[in-house]
Amino acid sequence: MSKFEGHETEKYEIDQMQDVGPTETMDASQQGLKRDLRLRHMVMIAISGTIGTGLFLTSGKTIATAGPGGALLAYATIGFWLVFVCQAIGEIATLLPLPGAFNAWGGRIFDEAFSFQMTWMYFINWALTIPAELSASALIVSFWLGEDSKFPSWVVPVIIICIMVVINLVGVKAYGEIEYWFSILKVCTIIMFIICGILVDAGVIGNPKYKYGMEAWTVDGAPFKGGFMAFMRTLVSVGYAYGGTEMTGVTAAESRNPHKHVPKAVNTVLVRIAFFYITSIFLLGSIIKNDDPRLLNKDGTATGAPFTIVFAIAGINAAANYMNAVVFTSVFSAINSDFYVATRMLLSLSRNGWAHKSIGYTNSRGVPVFALAIVTACSCLSLITIFVGSGVVFNWFVSIIGSIIFQSWILILFLHFRFRYCWKKQGRPTADLPYVSWGYPYGNIIATIIGVFCIGATCYLSITDGRPGPKPDGSDPAAVVAWGKTRDAYAQNLLGAWFPWVMSACLFTGYKYIRGTTLIKAEDADLDTGRFIPTESDKADLEPHGPWWKRAIKFLI
Repeated sequence: MSKFEGHETEKYEIDQMQDVGPTETMDASQQGLKRDLRLRHMVMIAISGTIGTGLFLTSGKTIATAGPGGALLAYATIGFWLVFVCQAIGEIATLLPLPGAFNAWGGRIFDEAFSFQMTWMYFINWALTIPAELSASALIVSFWLGEDSKFPSWVVPVIIICIMVVINLVGVKAYGEIEYWFSILKVCTIIMFIICGILVDAGVIGNPKYKYGMEAWTVDGAPFKGGFMAFMRTLVSVGYAYGGTEMTGVTAAESRNPHKHVPKAVNTVLVRIAFFYITSIFLLGSIIKNDDPRLLNKDGTATGAPFTIVFAIAGINAAANYMNAVVFTSVFSAINSDFYVATRMLLSLSRNGWAHKSIGYTNSRGVPVFALAIVTACSCLSLITIFVGSGVVFNWFVSIIGSIIFQSWILILFLHFRFRYCWKKQGRPTADLPYVSWGYPYGNIIATIIGVFCIGATCYLSITDGRPGPKPDGSDPAAVVAWGKTRDAYAQNLLGAWFPWVMSACLFTGYKYIRGTTLIKAEDADLDTGRFIPTESDKADLEPHGPWWKRAIKFLI
């Protein structure tokens, strides 16, 4: 147990945890926040804090589109990219644990306009993610209500919004505790699924018992159904499933000991990807054939979720009810994280002068209350489900969010390259960094190539894929309806792929023109303001302690 873990009532404010000297000064954006996140919070948030609808509900559609091999390749490709993104975050966030995280780095090492647009885009990402998850919550609850229920679809999102406001007003410690326990539930569910999946695939359990083996990989179209184009079509939805892993950089600002907690958190990402995502997708693709219509999960509920199908095959009674409950708590957990990150982005925007200064106000608990009010108002976008339906809203938001996530990841890698360049130009040795990312620069280069490919593929497909033909005349109403759906899907893909880049260009050029910002020279880059300066207690906490078996477990996880 760390020394911090033993002091439940002790409060750590950011200015109390830093030596504010002439060269290491506290960044204005850090004032008022509380360092109440412990190691267990940080690790569990990194492992499964954002696992939600992306994995539990939409993974089946990925297998149905690209086959078991294509889906596995898509998750492995995006996962490889994300590992090095998180390593980049870990290196800089350990040194500079700022509330704006990677979004704030651009103003230190490249151009203030770059940081301005990146922070606003990341806020927009989470401001849209909240309504998307709330829309999904309405779909999930509809499973228990039945098709004939007249229960208003907007009631569930409103209740969740009210609960989120209360949690966030309590403070960051409440956020960390809730994420910790919900994350344990998700981890246990996935572990139980993997065990059941292995036993079902081997024919040990099941109703009826059948040894699936790799049979699903040999059916018509498998393992790479639809070829390379189908693989590319799955990238955005896979990115959405992985989205939020990078929030470790945001939580660093309220970690009790970033030098210890951030490296531990980012190093769990590889375990999360390899064990939770890759293993789950492999088992799903091996048990459920890619031509099984249930994989499409058209109603968006847990009944058709691929995890539910496997549990049902394993003979687990009430599998659908259990998975629906898990998915609902996962969505609740994801919304909790969404509120946290969105408020911290607004706080960063305000403290940097990019939004009204009143938004940066924090109360005695370290909560940015005005930012919370704005995020709450944004979350009310989910109420448009009253008019257009939960599924429609969810799909539109997912297409936009997935592309913004891709943009954030590629820009983080760019900033890491720039950071290392500035660090070297100032004559600082790499050994002086509190955490050094492994695989640099070759891992970053490969990850950047993957990122550019994914973004290029998404933009290309948005133009060429599913383009509607001429509108049919009114003689065949069914044809007109089908054409309308094709048009809407095409518009959705086009908006999702291009919105982040058009919006970012407008924000960057507009700010640069109005403020007249210039490129920051590497020699002048500010690499000190806001640095975490560990106390003697922090340094002692970094040293290995406790029984050897505890140290071994901590090393592995």
